[in-house]
Amino acid sequence: MKKIIETVISIWFKLLGKLPKKNLVYFESFHGKQFSDNPKAVYDYLKKEDATLELVWGVTRGYEETFIKQKVPYISRFSLHWFFVMPRAKFWVINTRTPLWLSKDNQTIYIQTWHGTPLKRIGVDIEEVNIPGYTKESYDQEFLQESKRWNYLTSSSDYTTAHFKQAFGFTGEMITKGFPRNDQLVNRKSHESKIMEMKRQLGINNNKKIILYAPTWRETDHKTADGYEFSIEFPYDNFIETCGEDMILLVRMHYLVAQTLDTSKWPKDKLIDVSVGYDMSDLLLVSDVLITDYSSCMFDFSLTNRPMLFFMPDSTQYEQDIRGFYQPIQSLLPGPIIKESDKLIEQLKNLGTIDYNKQYETFK
Repeated sequence: MKKIIETVISIWFKLLGKLPKKNLVYFESFHGKQFSDNPKAVYDYLKKEDATLELVWGVTRGYEETFIKQKVPYISRFSLHWFFVMPRAKFWVINTRTPLWLSKDNQTIYIQTWHGTPLKRIGVDIEEVNIPGYTKESYDQEFLQESKRWNYLTSSSDYTTAHFKQAFGFTGEMITKGFPRNDQLVNRKSHESKIMEMKRQLGINNNKKIILYAPTWRETDHKTADGYEFSIEFPYDNFIETCGEDMILLVRMHYLVAQTLDTSKWPKDKLIDVSVGYDMSDLLLVSDVLITDYSSCMFDFSLTNRPMLFFMPDSTQYEQDIRGFYQPIQSLLPGPIIKESDKLIEQLKNLGTIDYNKQYETFK
């Protein structure tokens, strides 16, 4: 039945794609679950600079709240309205892969912005695929077919361009101008009013140091109806007891594990779950310190010149059994690699003692 439905949708997209295109840009971020990332940065710019284009977002049912609150035009993915709009859009601006059965004709310009600079292996460079429903062969084939549909692919650097071409098998036109979402991080001083407004919305006092914990997902963890479980144990209780008076912890889970964290037992003046409803770039903008593992947000945050800690209890397993890295992390990362929870808390208490300047500049 699933195959039949996908075939019908594919035929429908092909038929409507033959009609004249609307002067419309269709946006989608993380499978319609967020108003964020590079598509949001492009949307914000076009909204100010080009009144001739109609702008609309595709949103997965259940994730409309942010779009309603911010008065962003959207349509529900796989609704009747969506089936008439997406095939006839002149442009698609999307940051993840889309199903191949959403057929794209040559008149639609597909701008793939992607969502990060690669540290961990991606695309066909992944040596062993652990994602449910895929073999290594089927995963590679689907990725290569998808990249052929992209007219443009944005890149954050020459390093990224080289890996994208290899990992995606991409032969189209690269836009190596940096990720649009990072403009505000490069020009942080001109966004002080936005930083103050975000602190006000989050209820954070100016005397608090903001710590952002933003780990990535593990495809080897158990898959759920909403995504994946998250197996790494972060010392939340210890943080609140030890650092809670001077610091506040923002927790940003990867969108594939965003539903797994329950923060209701912790006081909101010490820990806030920002996994849903916030743009990651805005969170990086407002944060004083980043704690991550293998997430590409480390590359973005380096533009702020602020400290980073790398909490990697499973670094050996991740490198050998899950993804692997393009660069040796021990010599690359601009901050301490931490495996034990108590040492993470100790580092947070002694942030001023971290000497990372030389490595930080090399990393950048």
